[in-house]
Amino acid sequence: MSGEKETVLDLAKFVDKGVQVKLTGGRQVTGTLKGYDQLLNLVLDEAVEFLRDSDDPLKTTDQTRRLGLIVCRGTAVMLVSPTDGTDEIANPFSQPDGA
Repeated sequence: MSGEKETVLDLAKFVDKGVQVKLTGGRQVTGTLKGYDQLLNLVLDEAVEFLRDSDDPLKTTDQTRRLGLIVCRGTAVMLVSPTDGTDEIANPFSQPDGA
């Protein structure tokens, strides 16, 4: 076995494509993945941050902030997902208010 570390994720298929990144602390960013390394540091171009709700910091709002070219530190990355082909659906497990 070689001395190189391998990441669990194969992010090469997402390079130059849109990704959504969730970070520790509740921040959420979307942008075009331009590069990454074995520590999961990500370089995103045309990044947009979804601002959090002032009442509930774990919820994001529709308000956004343009960030441009950014580096997401690998220790803060919790989730990386493609933006193409993902749609938000209703929660099938939520209970009606009357139940």
